[in-house]
Amino acid sequence: MNDLEVRQLRCFVAVAEELHFGRAADRLSMTQPPLSRTIRSLERQLGVTLFERTTRQVELTGAGEVLLRDARTALEAVTAAAHRARHAGSASPRLRIALKADIDGGLLPQILDAYSTDPAALPPELVLGGFGAQPQALRDGLADVALVLRPVDERGLDSEPLLTEPVLVAMAATDPLAARTRLCLADLTGRRLLDGAPADEGPTAPSQPGAAAPASNLSEIFSLVETGSIVFFAPASVAHRNPRPGVAYRPVSDLPNCTLAVAWPQDARSTAVAAFVRAAVAIAGAHRARAETPVHSTTA
Repeated sequence: MNDLEVRQLRCFVAVAEELHFGRAADRLSMTQPPLSRTIRSLERQLGVTLFERTTRQVELTGAGEVLLRDARTALEAVTAAAHRARHAGSASPRLRIALKADIDGGLLPQILDAYSTDPAALPPELVLGGFGAQPQALRDGLADVALVLRPVDERGLDSEPLLTEPVLVAMAATDPLAARTRLCLADLTGRRLLDGAPADEGPTAPSQPGAAAPASNLSEIFSLVETGSIVFFAPASVAHRNPRPGVAYRPVSDLPNCTLAVAWPQDARSTAVAAFVRAAVAIAGAHRARAETPVHSTTA
């Protein structure tokens, strides 16, 4: 794929996502006439019509919808190739581990300790990101391995489950619902999540990369929860590690469990990635075994 083809695809994806030539041109930091010429040139090259244009709107054709899916994949591959090449050429290579701070089930320190004893281990580098950003970091070549909360977009990735746990709702301790020991989603009618979505519809999909977030870390999120501004769905391990007098955690009967998993690109051949995955699976297995072992009391 040459530079011209990459530029054509970037122009096409911008127009396809914006469905407006003016907004797409602004997004690409170019003027509209050359953008229109690029799209017309791409259509002639492919021999198909990609957009239906009227004076009022722009719509993708069937051919355009197919190209959009594949163009995104191709552009991701080009971006990832550049990032991975730079990383591979580094004088001091590291294993880049993508995760959301505090969303590791409490396992990360033990995983890193176990990983460090493997002969294939490289020095770890944590790549912190927002909720749901980790799979894209892997696809973009910005990370080598990740800890993710399922369900997520695992396109182009392999993964292994580590820990499955309940999801609790965090709410202000002064909320009338905090007086109850168990809730269902319908009880949360009228309450909102961090992104403004109705809480009674359950957890929402992660924001698109680059989208503005009203809070960037758990401390800020819990501050909003304490004021009653939002409720927040949190894995049980996050609730256990973040007790706050102003926050009440309650189980939600019809909310599915979440699963912490370790994920990596399907085409990964790194022995360091394999070492991290082995360590993560082993530590998670030991954690589950301890949790499932009954405690027997003894008497003297």
